[in-house]
Amino acid sequence: MHIIKGDISIDDRGSVSYVNDFDFKNVKRFYIVENHQVGFIRAWHAHKLEAKYVQVVSGSAMIAGVKIDGNWENPSKNLEISKFVLSEKKPSILYIPEGYANGFKTLTPQTKIIFYSTSKLDDSLNDDYRFKFDYWNPWNFEYR
Repeated sequence: MHIIKGDISIDDRGSVSYVNDFDFKNVKRFYIVENHQVGFIRAWHAHKLEAKYVQVVSGSAMIAGVKIDGNWENPSKNLEISKFVLSEKKPSILYIPEGYANGFKTLTPQTKIIFYSTSKLDDSLNDDYRFKFDYWNPWNFEYR
């Protein structure tokens, strides 16, 4: 998993947010997700073959990912968890490779997240693995 950094340009006309290093060549579809409340968790969703790119276009969210250890029916609960906070205030796109489970928790009201997928819907549905939201549990925060 890695971040593709973007930026915001602001002048007297307004602002432009962008991620110029993102290449759409492998994207087959996209969808937008918005939770009904702050702090809501949607997890865990995994694919052997499908990769995803994640962009928060409104609000902020914590995105987490876990590389599945090869046991797709009962992966280890001790796998390393990668966590990223994405925000509209710092444009970026998170790449989640194939072979990972992913999930997210909204941090602010009216958060909207775009998921760009490398698989068509039928292919994705045939490559779909789901686990309970707390199968791995990165959702608590360290208060600073």
